[in-house]
Amino acid sequence: MVKVMPESVKRAIELIGLFVLGTIVVVGNTIIMPLLMAFFFSLVLLPVFRFFKKIRVPEVVAVFLPILLLTIVVVLIIWLFSSQLGALLDDFPQIQRTVAKHLDDLSIWISRSFGYSPAEQVKFINEQSKKLFSSLGGVLSGAAGSLSGIIIFIGLLPIYIYFIILYRNLFLKFMLMWFKKDEYQNVEEIVRQTEKMIKSYLVGLLIQITYIIVLLGGTLWLFGIRNALLIGIIFAFLNLIPYLGALIGNILSVLLTLASSESLLDVLIVLGAITAVQFLDNNILMPRIVGSQVKINPLVSIVGIIVGGVMAGLSGMFLAMPVLSILKIMFDRTENYKQWGVLLGDERPVKSELQI
Repeated sequence: MVKVMPESVKRAIELIGLFVLGTIVVVGNTIIMPLLMAFFFSLVLLPVFRFFKKIRVPEVVAVFLPILLLTIVVVLIIWLFSSQLGALLDDFPQIQRTVAKHLDDLSIWISRSFGYSPAEQVKFINEQSKKLFSSLGGVLSGAAGSLSGIIIFIGLLPIYIYFIILYRNLFLKFMLMWFKKDEYQNVEEIVRQTEKMIKSYLVGLLIQITYIIVLLGGTLWLFGIRNALLIGIIFAFLNLIPYLGALIGNILSVLLTLASSESLLDVLIVLGAITAVQFLDNNILMPRIVGSQVKINPLVSIVGIIVGGVMAGLSGMFLAMPVLSILKIMFDRTENYKQWGVLLGDERPVKSELQI
């Protein structure tokens, strides 16, 4: 007689499994995150690889060429950003004068509003500066460690992509061996929808970056805002992190504008342009580009992004949404885990189940 496992035991095993998986990601994120990123980029590059194979390019070369194209795109983006950053540094004397004026105005406002004299403000700043410099050594060592991690990450990425594409059939066979033959059709459907979703998501992000830089940078340039293109680039890339990235992008754009302009009108123009571009992006452009792909509710998205950032840093925040989308695809097509798919989705029941 076969004993059926109680539902409470199943749920407990699922939660323990989530905890163990999270621990593995935290401990081994320097290994797991480059592999995960390489997997997503491999799915995007597969159509390019198949095109080269179709025109009878040798397989090894057909795998290498898409990676080369991706590298060229990344190098162009880095060159564009560094050139704009260089232009900003050329204006450093002017920025110093502008920042000094804003600080003087702020000091006068604090003195009038709260009764703290400029001497007291300087004393407070000096005290905080001493505390800051005392911990600067730890910060710099951490930054050096992060920089070395980024270099290793970028160095491993093309190698991982190359071998994932080259041995794609081996990985697929390994995955199918975990299932019975009558489950192959369901597994194939999950794989196909995952590939379609990831390609749509990442290509959509690339298009999104391009039109945000053009729209925001071009609009600010027409209004005569200094460093317009740099603001567009910074906001476009921060906007890749849903919800939180746009907030950080607004703050950095305002600070960059204050550093290069004495007029508060310029700040209002920047905020107005960002609001208009975000409205077009969220309501018109991005829905048409990505289409009706897997949708995750905002609460799960925000929590997932924060958890991803805590577990694996910036790469974890960036990969949170595609990982959640893949999990939802898998949960929706697995009878034992459909409730998790409902929790991740954004479909709200018209009536409460308790009322029904």
